[in-house]
Amino acid sequence: MKRTIYLDYNATAPIRESVVDAVSTAMRAVGNPSSVHAAGRAARGIVEEARAMVAALVNSRPRDVVFTASGTEATNMVIRGTGAKSLLISAIEHECGAAAARESGLPVTTLPVSSTGALDLEALKSALEKAEKPALVSVMIANNEMGAIQDISGIAAIAKGYGAFVHTDAVQAAGKLTLDFKALGVDYLTLSAHKIGGPQGIGAVVLAPTAPLKALVVGGGQELSRRSGTENVAGIAGFGAAAMDAMVGIGDAERLSVMRDRIEEAVSAHANEAVVVGRDGERLPNTSCIIMPGVKGETQVMHFDLNGICVSSGSACSSGKVKVSQVLTGLGYEPEMAEASIRVSLGYKTEEADVDAFIEAWKSIYNRTRQR
Repeated sequence: MKRTIYLDYNATAPIRESVVDAVSTAMRAVGNPSSVHAAGRAARGIVEEARAMVAALVNSRPRDVVFTASGTEATNMVIRGTGAKSLLISAIEHECGAAAARESGLPVTTLPVSSTGALDLEALKSALEKAEKPALVSVMIANNEMGAIQDISGIAAIAKGYGAFVHTDAVQAAGKLTLDFKALGVDYLTLSAHKIGGPQGIGAVVLAPTAPLKALVVGGGQELSRRSGTENVAGIAGFGAAAMDAMVGIGDAERLSVMRDRIEEAVSAHANEAVVVGRDGERLPNTSCIIMPGVKGETQVMHFDLNGICVSSGSACSSGKVKVSQVLTGLGYEPEMAEASIRVSLGYKTEEADVDAFIEAWKSIYNRTRQR
């Protein structure tokens, strides 16, 4: 049976064996982490050990890590829970952040970006001058669709000058870039386990010691009353194991960037009209967004799937809905071009043969569509 080639790590990474072991061990244990008896204390020990591992991934204090059910919940929790009077977000934020901002009831300013995805810092300053205070600035470290990396420490320094809170979505950056919560200078950082080879259904907010955070979920007072509900012990254990592996895996960045560049060079050489989004900017080493003009992204995804290759179009967090990528339109692409994009995202199991297969499949799809 032909092996499936998985090139969709930004949607979810294959679960790591260390994670399977950690989750299995935790699931065989019994005890509520809030119980004071021996079984409860053992469960609490699992949670706190994993909390320290996740904290290490971003160089924060363990007590400043709040576990949630997903990265989406974590970002919603921040956007809705800081007490800010206004919101400033980039034009290429993940939909969970953009939607949370829209639903917040607060005034929202969408900040423009360059053609490579870099935030317009002058626009940020201008918006902060006009924004009702305190404001919350929310900007991803790395974009999920085309990989643009932002100067978060620079953005935070500007925002702090206007008394604003700063949140950064680090879901895609974790495990691909070295993260230092303190050096970034932000108040809030959000994470998701399954993007780094951990279990689905577990995320986290990391916050500065003095940063306000109103709970979205109340009741039991867990997570220092920041997020009530009995902790997902097994999921948290898996998150911790994935965090440890992800820190080691950051050294794989150069190998991934070489393979990514080989893909982009091959498709560009084969078709002058192909567009590699944000190619001249600073990007994640594993991510490539490629436009094949005239062929809708979902059509390309189906063709690749028939060739045993998994890629995606747009964001994979939209429940299968087909819509124009707000990231690409935010970058200035016309809808017909944005609709013709796919995302290729590599990871720790990606091999050179996988890259070869993708290139040949891309050429084949392109050639067939030009023969009509």
